[in-house]
Amino acid sequence: MNEALILAAAEGANPLIPNIWEILVTLLGFAVLMFIVVKFVVPMFEKTYAERTEAIEGGLAKAEAAQAEASAALDEYKQQLIDARTEANRIREEARSEGAQILADLKAKAAAESARIMEQSQVAIEAERQAAVVSLRSEVGTLATELASKIVGESLSDDARSARVVDRFLDELESSQNAGAVQ
Repeated sequence: MNEALILAAAEGANPLIPNIWEILVTLLGFAVLMFIVVKFVVPMFEKTYAERTEAIEGGLAKAEAAQAEASAALDEYKQQLIDARTEANRIREEARSEGAQILADLKAKAAAESARIMEQSQVAIEAERQAAVVSLRSEVGTLATELASKIVGESLSDDARSARVVDRFLDELESSQNAGAVQ
């Protein structure tokens, strides 16, 4: 009988065909699990994914902004460097032209000073020559009068006559020197 019972029980429960209640409980558990996953887990994953996406995109935007700012700063630095070089060249050229102008002014002042000194020297020389001529005339006149007095044997104390004789003598002397210098 044992065998018959086992066979009868075995015939009623086929292990290949699942029990309906098991299928319903499993489907109900799967539905609850699916509800929990869809309601709570997926939104958390979506939120985390969105936050990461925003962080990455924000980081990329910040990196692009920093790159643009660095590029603008580099361009500004290059422009400032060009401006500084241009300014340095301009200052150098101004210094050269000012140096040349100062040198030209100093040369002109030196030439003017030299001309003034030469003119003053010429005036002083001419004045000294005139003084020497006057001094020599009076001395030569005195000596000539004394000599003529001794030669003639009479006194030539008449000043007007002696002055004429001396002047004529000196004029003849100057004309003979000038004639000698011309030849």
